[in-house]
Amino acid sequence: MTEPQVQERTAADEVAGICSDLIRIDTTNEGEGVGRGERAAAEHVAELLDEVGVRPQVVESAPGRTSVLARIAGTDPDAPAFLVHGHLDVVPADPAEWSVPPFSGEVRDGCVWGRGAVDMKGTVAMTLAVVRQRMREARRTRGDLVLAFLADEECTGDYGSRFVVREHPEVFTGVSEAISESGGFSVVAQDAHGEDKRIYPIATGERGTTWMKLSVQGTAGHGSKPAPDNAVAELAHAISRLAAYEWPVRLTPGVLALLDGLADALGTTIDHDRLDEEARRLGRVGTLFAGTVRNSANPTRLDAGYKVNVIPGTATAQVDGRYLPGTGEEFLATVDRLLGPKVTREFINYEKAPSADPAGATFAALAASLRAEDPAAHPVPYVMAGGTDGKSFNRIGIKSFGFAPLLLGPELDYFGMFHGVDERVPVEGLRFGTRVLDRFLGTR
Repeated sequence: MTEPQVQERTAADEVAGICSDLIRIDTTNEGEGVGRGERAAAEHVAELLDEVGVRPQVVESAPGRTSVLARIAGTDPDAPAFLVHGHLDVVPADPAEWSVPPFSGEVRDGCVWGRGAVDMKGTVAMTLAVVRQRMREARRTRGDLVLAFLADEECTGDYGSRFVVREHPEVFTGVSEAISESGGFSVVAQDAHGEDKRIYPIATGERGTTWMKLSVQGTAGHGSKPAPDNAVAELAHAISRLAAYEWPVRLTPGVLALLDGLADALGTTIDHDRLDEEARRLGRVGTLFAGTVRNSANPTRLDAGYKVNVIPGTATAQVDGRYLPGTGEEFLATVDRLLGPKVTREFINYEKAPSADPAGATFAALAASLRAEDPAAHPVPYVMAGGTDGKSFNRIGIKSFGFAPLLLGPELDYFGMFHGVDERVPVEGLRFGTRVLDRFLGTR
């Protein structure tokens, strides 16, 4: 009698479990150099790679601020290498606000719940599951496959992507393109005939980042006396001008490509002169361009004084600024004009706006991988409103596409999951993503 055959688990079989396990490791990034759990998460990722014969490199930029790097040899030494990168850290979560404990990794109602399910431990889990299956089956990419699982993306990347780019550039030799988070997910929209269409935005760029600290110096004194140069008042007026400013529409090539793609997929026209109204009309697909047709500058922190009857000599604020590709100089000139001469501005974080080619072979391969698993897919290019570690890799000439493939039902607000309460990702969406990602890596 022959022994029963034990079937190897596929990437689709193990992806949800890997995602749950990663969520259970609390990797909260509190900012300003304070993080936790990244070492434990990195060691877990390294162990998953080591089990299938990948020899990872665990690197630390500071105690506990840990990333994992690996390079898997391809079948053709002359073929270009390709990078898949993702981050291990997450933003904070208040358990009192959640339906489930945010670091439980609980599977409920067909979803994996917890902080990082979407941003971005689900994508890390898909990458690990696919790499593990391909290694078990001895299927290599044509060029070298480079993996980077990084610390500190939820702050500046100083302890993660910036560190590895600066201190370990040899790992990325020969890499010119990459994929990472925030793209390849489905958005359901109705076309001109009332029929549902599945739009899959693939990110080909993102806005630049200008996090700024603003300072005003005044004369300190007693709170009961006249204060002609009150630092708090001067800063408040400046912040009010900045917050009230309506930034003009600037249609960059990436956004124009998205608008054309949506119009074609939905069989409609999109009025470029009324984009705010068009974004509302188009619902969720409208959110794909609503935040990327303008620059923005949002005040996020204020700090001044220590006692109600003391006029402080200094007042400071922090502003999250984002600018579209090609508009950096205009953006900063506008900020300075709105703030006025009494406000000093300095950068907390500055990153240029990166972009990748929506007309190139890699975008075409990403789109084809989606269509192969979902014949109803309508892939379109888009520009991300926020930022990723792609900015750091852009510094060394690597262009990143946002591609974390997920097939989602219309009931799940994908963008609402980012940094939101009750973050979760469908198990079937993750399984779909592993199939798409595996197909794509077969083209590398």
